[in-house]
Parts: sequence; C-alpha cells; structure tokens
Amino acid sequence: MNFTADKWKILAGLTILVIALSFVFPSSFYYRVAALIWISAFTVIGLNILMGYAGQVSLGHAGFFGIGAYAVAVGPTYLGIPPFFSLVLGTLLAGALAFLIGRPVLKLKGHYLAVATLGVGILISMVINNEAAWTGGPDGMNVPALGIKSLIKSWFGIKVKSAVLWYWITGFVMVCGAWVALNIIDSPTGRALRAIHDSEVAAKVSGIDVPSYKLLAFVGSAMYAAIGGAMLAFMNKFITPDAAGFLHSIELVTMVVLGGMGSILGSVVGAAVLIILPQVLADLQHYEHMMLGLIMMIFMIFLRSGIVPSIANKLKGRAA
Repeated sequence: MNFTADKWKILAGLTILVIALSFVFPSSFYYRVAALIWISAFTVIGLNILMGYAGQVSLGHAGFFGIGAYAVAVGPTYLGIPPFFSLVLGTLLAGALAFLIGRPVLKLKGHYLAVATLGVGILISMVINNEAAWTGGPDGMNVPALGIKSLIKSWFGIKVKSAVLWYWITGFVMVCGAWVALNIIDSPTGRALRAIHDSEVAAKVSGIDVPSYKLLAFVGSAMYAAIGGAMLAFMNKFITPDAAGFLHSIELVTMVVLGGMGSILGSVVGAAVLIILPQVLADLQHYEHMMLGLIMMIFMIFLRSGIVPSIANKLKGRAA
C-alpha cells in the first residue's frame, strides 16, 4: 500500500467534503448535526490509532472525553483560566492520566485489557458525578464561551450563527486530526504500531519497544478524546456526565468497528452513520433502537471488516 499517496487522497477528500456540504445545508440544524459528526470523527480517529493500528482495546475512552469537556467548564468558572488554555490543560491532563495508568494497564491483553480500561472510564465518570461542588454532579454545568464568535464580530463586523461557526471549527480540527494521524501511520512509529498489531512477539524480536509504543498510542488517543470533549462542551455551552459515561465509550468503539478498524476514513464514516441514523429513525418512536440495532447488525454481517475496508476490498476485487 502506498500510504503517502493515499494520505493526500484522504485529506483532499475530507477537505472537499467539509467545504461542499456547507453549500447544501438548508438550516442550522444540519450544520449542528454535521459538527457533531466532525467531533465524533476526530475522537474516533484517535481511538482508531489505538485499536486499529496498535491492536489495543479501550472501553473507557469517554472518560478522557469527559476530562476535556469538564476542563473547559471548570477552568474558566472556578480557576479563572481562559477557555483556550483550559482546553490545552485539559488535553495535557488527559494525556498525563493516560500515561500514568497506561503502562500497568497495557500489560494486560484481550478481555482483561477491555475490563481494565472500562474500569478507568467508570472511575472518571464517578468522580465527575460525585464532585458536584466542581462539576454540578448529575445536573451538569454551564460552559463559558470560547469567544471566537464575538472576536469575529468585533474584527470583521460579521455576525455568524453558532452552528455554522462550529461546523467550520470542528471540520477544520477534524481534518487536522486526520492529517496528524495519517502522518503517524506513514512513519516509523506507524509501522511499529502495525507490527505490534500483527504480533507483539514478532515486533519485540524485531527490536521494537512494544510497551513504549503501546503507551504512546494510548496517550495520543486520550488526548484526541479530550480535545473532542472540549469542542463538544464549547459548542453546546453545557456539559453533563453522560459525555464521560459507559454508553458513550461503547458508542466510540462501535464507530471504530462499524467504519473499519485501521481506517482513518472509516472513522469518519462510522461516526457519520452512528450520528445520522438516530436522526433518520427518530420518527419511528418506540422502534427506533430496534431498527438502529438491526441496521448495524446488517452492516456487520455483510461488511465484516467495516464499511470502508469492505467496500474498498470489493472494488479492488472487481478491478482485478
């Protein structure tokens, strides 16, 4: 596979997609849904580096998402830290926590690793729920504005709708996140991660520092999640513990598997499917979750490698 050539094709495709969609959306609602897709896609790209390339499972990644989200709420509200610097500190905090817990946790494999990461996510969620004096507890808390909207108005005299502004911000960040991930994959680090995914024993024999590379992937994916959480909090101007909950972790993992493990483009497609389907099925009321589950089962039965890799393999088969 020519990763360099594919990298620029994927980045160009994502950039064109973000720009093109802005010409067809009829209302702010569509911009908001698309922004949610970009936020989820960005988070899932980071998780895909860990799962799809390094071959490590994480069922607690929503915990890191929650750290980023609450950092931009708690920092400005209680500590007087400007919103943007709160985002940076939240990202560093998530990365530091992932570093501290990653080395012992990543010694585990298979189901043991999944349960351990699940425990990490649950612990973070419990702290957010129980520290009501700082986080508002189950009721959540307001998030101070980042200030970009007012800055644009004062500098250029342009009034921009919040949904449209966040569509462009999240779209830009998502493309940047894809660019960083693709550069990692197209590097010695990426080759080491793929070797670990194929066989940790063979990678170790080849001279690869397996624990360090697994830890690097874990820390990087946690920082991706924290940035995603911060963007969601800024966009909604409110955050609740659900962002760090177990169900959100399962959603993120499902997006990775549905779109295709080891596929950056699959991360975007998986996020889009799981965000759009509930909107489309909302009119079915009591049957919404049943239909969502059925559709996902059909996807996984007929597209076992995930949507993007399965379609790509079929197209290659026809071309051959």
